[in-house]
Amino acid sequence: MDIGQKIRDLRIQKNLTQEELGERTDLTKGYISQIEHDQSSPSMETFFDLLNVLGQTPAQFFAEGRREQIVYPKADQVEYSDEERGYQLRWLVPESNENEMEPVRIRFEQEGVFKTFEPSPAETFIYVTHGKIALELGEARYIAKSGETIYFHATQQHRIVNAAKGISEVLLVATASYL
Repeated sequence: MDIGQKIRDLRIQKNLTQEELGERTDLTKGYISQIEHDQSSPSMETFFDLLNVLGQTPAQFFAEGRREQIVYPKADQVEYSDEERGYQLRWLVPESNENEMEPVRIRFEQEGVFKTFEPSPAETFIYVTHGKIALELGEARYIAKSGETIYFHATQQHRIVNAAKGISEVLLVATASYL
């Protein structure tokens, strides 16, 4: 395990510069650089201070973590049907509600309506793959048909409804806390 590289990767994930990490741990930028380039080894106390700022426990830091899943086969996807409202929701990435984005496919039956959402800081992207849908955003109503996209900030109450005379389908990607 390359300890310096792992510290560097964690620092970058936290959007910290070497200088900022140094300020939070009472170390110099130069010393942080030496640690990251394996030119110096921190004391145990310094190492624990670094991990604390980087949001890691020693067990997390040294765990030989499983490889990040990149490809999600159809068998991993989860589907939910709401027959009363006339839609099927398929989570394309399992446990995506723990990520920054949550991609789903929604298939609407004729007159299908997805639930109403309260205002939130989420951003939402919708690509209509089949049919036509309406976004009711506050008092406004926006229509998009197959091949068109909708992008909005969810700062008002909103819902998505099928605006076609048949089946419609969308790919929806929302930032955290949407669904």
